[in-house]
Amino acid sequence: MDKIPMTPRGYSALEAELKQLKSVERPAIIKAISEAREHGDLSENAEYHSAREKQSFIEGRIKEIESVLGLSEVIDPAKLSGAIKFGAKVTLVDEDTDEEKTWQIVGEHEANIEKGLLNIKSPIARALIGKDEGDSVEVRTPGGEKSYEVLKIEYS
Repeated sequence: MDKIPMTPRGYSALEAELKQLKSVERPAIIKAISEAREHGDLSENAEYHSAREKQSFIEGRIKEIESVLGLSEVIDPAKLSGAIKFGAKVTLVDEDTDEEKTWQIVGEHEANIEKGLLNIKSPIARALIGKDEGDSVEVRTPGGEKSYEVLKIEYS
């Protein structure tokens, strides 16, 4: 199996979610299932079936997070420098619209485009890897070709 790159912040967030699922969500759903069983006939008990479905989701998510954490390779961006690589916070300017955008290149399990966290496997991130400040980058996106200039690269 390949290692999954992740920032320390992303790793901590997954650990916190796992702890929440195991210590709060799992016991609550077990209690809900127990209470629903007391209502009698399970074949027509909607509360029971709903609780079992939620339990299945929780158990699946726990297994998924444990797997990801087991395969993760935590990379601290503060220890990096130079050309764009995993963990870089990159400020770009769209060469057509002069609109500035800042993204941090992170692992797929912590990516969130609304928060400026760009998946390492995305077309933009792949195009940026290895570029330096002042370089021009051509990116093929679903909306067509985009041209960006790298304004700033930060590691923190």
